[in-house]
Amino acid sequence: MPAASQIKALIVDDQTSIRQVLANSLAEIGFTHIAQRKDGKDALEYLEQNPTHLVISDFNMPVMDGLALLRAVRSNPKTQKVAFIILTSEASRELVQEAVKAGVNNFLAKPYTVAKLREVLEKVFGPIK
Repeated sequence: MPAASQIKALIVDDQTSIRQVLANSLAEIGFTHIAQRKDGKDALEYLEQNPTHLVISDFNMPVMDGLALLRAVRSNPKTQKVAFIILTSEASRELVQEAVKAGVNNFLAKPYTVAKLREVLEKVFGPIK
């Protein structure tokens, strides 16, 4: 059972308000290591320099979307084992299939509650204390 305070998380979303709400939700669960980036390109640069356990990424973003980021993370030996959750309001069958094929660990649909976020995280990490 991992402690939330030991999991290093990265939130990737082009909207500052979404990043902040998600960071607050993670903090409410007990996360203390929470980084934020505005797009997939910035996230990749961050991941190259900072060991991370979890990426929660929006699907629709400029520069590099969440699916492209997922593929880049999975193709890099340095980051391929990072847990990856896609945050989206558009869960089309095609997106889900492509993300599963690319190695996504789970999805979080917008809008979400802190309880739903915890449930999604626990499906990836097991019980979080």
